[in-house]
Amino acid sequence: MGGGAHAVLVPTVSVPEPTLRQIRELMDAAFAGDFSDDDWAHTIGGVHAVVADAAGAVLAHASVVARTITVGGAAFRAGYVEGVATLPDRQGEGLGSMAMEAIAEHLRGVYQLGVLGTGEWHFYERLGWERWQGMTWVRRAAGLERTEDDDDGIMVLRFGPSAAAELTADIVCEERPGDVW
Repeated sequence: MGGGAHAVLVPTVSVPEPTLRQIRELMDAAFAGDFSDDDWAHTIGGVHAVVADAAGAVLAHASVVARTITVGGAAFRAGYVEGVATLPDRQGEGLGSMAMEAIAEHLRGVYQLGVLGTGEWHFYERLGWERWQGMTWVRRAAGLERTEDDDDGIMVLRFGPSAAAELTADIVCEERPGDVW
């Protein structure tokens, strides 16, 4: 799997600038130019799983940032997964799974719940993630606001304190610039 590549976990503050540039270029390539500056801002500031080859070229990436997510009225210290991508010509080699397995291990050691937004459910379901079935909301200064467009795109990794969280409950994120979920 991955031809000798391996995932390394590293906080954003410790990622060398050339590697951060490679990660951003990877996002732009994998998302075909549909990766905004807000998306990038959401991707940094936490911990990165970087999958690189022996020469240090970034092949795949995933990151996790801290957020408070409320499920059915209970607040969880959540690891929110961002910036999951593999170089287009290296997809299908298990590199993205390698990054996500490292992220899942980190989530279980640091957080109470894993959360992400995606339309690629099958990739994440293979790794133990579950589709959220309840309504999605964002907490804004003026109060809660429905985010119906996100209802089918949220997935969670339940463990520890969140293991019994009901998948049909309302789920609420805190407001942030760009896409809230």
